[in-house]
Order: sequence, then C-alpha cells, then structure tokens
Amino acid sequence: MAKWEERLNKRTAPWLFLSPYLVLTLIFFIYPFIYAIILAFYQTNGPKSWNFVGLENFVFVLADGDFHIAVWNTTVFALASVLVQLPLSLGMALLLNSKKDRLKGVFRLILFSPYLVGQIFVGIIFSIIFMPRYGMFNRFLQEVIGWGLEKRWLENPNLVMPALIIAAMWMYVGFNMIYFLAALQNVDQNLEEAALIDGANPWQLFWAVTFPAIKPVALFVVVMSTIGSYQLFELPYALLQNAAGVAGYGPKDSGLTIVGYLYRTAFEAGDLGTGAAIGWLLAIIIFTISFMQMKIGRGLETE
Repeated sequence: MAKWEERLNKRTAPWLFLSPYLVLTLIFFIYPFIYAIILAFYQTNGPKSWNFVGLENFVFVLADGDFHIAVWNTTVFALASVLVQLPLSLGMALLLNSKKDRLKGVFRLILFSPYLVGQIFVGIIFSIIFMPRYGMFNRFLQEVIGWGLEKRWLENPNLVMPALIIAAMWMYVGFNMIYFLAALQNVDQNLEEAALIDGANPWQLFWAVTFPAIKPVALFVVVMSTIGSYQLFELPYALLQNAAGVAGYGPKDSGLTIVGYLYRTAFEAGDLGTGAAIGWLLAIIIFTISFMQMKIGRGLETE
C-alpha cells in the first residue's frame, strides 16, 4: 500500500504543482483563443445575438475604407518607429555607453522614466503640450524657428500622425535605448581597440565591429517595436479624444489604428464577430511582417 501511494504521489505531484498554471492558461488563453476563432464567423448584435455568416466578416472588413485607413496609419507609425525612433535610441545608447561619464546612470534613468507613466498618461500630457498658442511644443517651435505658435496639431489631419509619432518617441526612445545599452556592454573591447589601432574612424568602427556584435539585439528590438506599433491603441485614444470637437481618432480618422478600429467595431458598435475577424487579420499582419523581418535579419547575419 505504501509503495502504491508513493508511486501515485510521484505521478500526481508534478501535475499538482502545474495545475494553477494549467488552469489559468485554460481560462485566460485557450478558451478565449478558441472562442475568438468561432466568434469571427458570426455576426453579433451584443453578446447573445449570434448569426452564422461564414467568411462575410472578413470580406466586409477587407472592403471597408475605415480598415484601409487604419492599416495605412498603423503602417506609417510602425515605419516611423523603426526608421526614426530606433536610430535615436541607438544613438543615445552610444552616447551613454561611455565609461568616463559619471552621470550616465542618471541620464539613463531620466531617458527611461517616460516609459513608466503609461500611454494614457502620455496621451493626456501631449494633448496639452500640442495645444495651439499656449502649448509647450508650439512655444518651443516659436522660440527656435520663429513660427508654429498657431499650429493645431490635433485638429489638422496632416499633423495628427506626426504628433502621435513625437509623443511615442518621448515615451519609447529611452525604453529601447536600454536594450541597445545592454548589447553594447557585450561588444568585444579587444576588437574595437584593434580596429582603432588599424586606423578605423568612428563610422568604420561602428559598422565593422559594433553593429555586427549588437545585430541580434537590434533584430529583436526591430521586431518587438513593429509588433508594439501594430498593437497601438491607448496613446491615440487618449491623445485624440474630442480633438477638433470630434470624438474619436482625430479629424478624418487621421489617428485611427487597427486596434482602434477593432475597439470601435466590437465595443462601440457592439459587433463582436466583426471585431474578432479584425483581430485575426491583425494577427496575420503581425505574424507576416515579423516573419519577414526575422528571415531578412537572419539572412544578414549569415553574410
């Protein structure tokens, strides 16, 4: 009897310890995952009204002009994140990687701290900063270049996306800088010294020694920034509510993102089925772009 109980305990003990994780995974991941797949093929009017429509939700979304606007806006934001924000993060990391600067720890904290406040708070702050005439950003432009005091960043469809990008840069440049700083700490100093002895200038040193060493981290940051950009929602939602007297995502939906379009469809209009279809289309977009980035990045690493 004792041996049987001992064998039973050995078999059940691991499952007993794993059970909290398995139960939580089942409730908060597997069940919602399956539910979202099923829901995408139904037209809904609230949680209790279901009507099977097959692929019509996907056809409707792909033909909807608002979805095209959301995809365009999100893609522009993602490109700005990769092509503008990340080079700034890398540049700051290179500046703060100096071993001689005693205050570099303080500067790292200052640059990283905006990320800690959250997108909603950043959106509210920048809705005030971008105010015409009295906003800090317009006053800064007036002092530096002599114009811009009357610019209405959140009321002009052509300026909404630049305003979003600037707000996101303030929040995420320091965050991504931390990744690059961690990578720079692992660059082989002997290789750098050898390159300098051979007469390499700073630009050649960066491309021949530093960048190849941090390339895996750079690829990780690019992929994660792209995924985060395509999941953008809270920042434009907080920044653009009631902009130009229009509740939503700015004039002419100039700040509408894919997740914002999903939220408006699923929760404001109550069509959860179409919202689920939008979510799956977003997942396909993110997976495709991330896969391509990883394939390109790995191809560059093997060269």
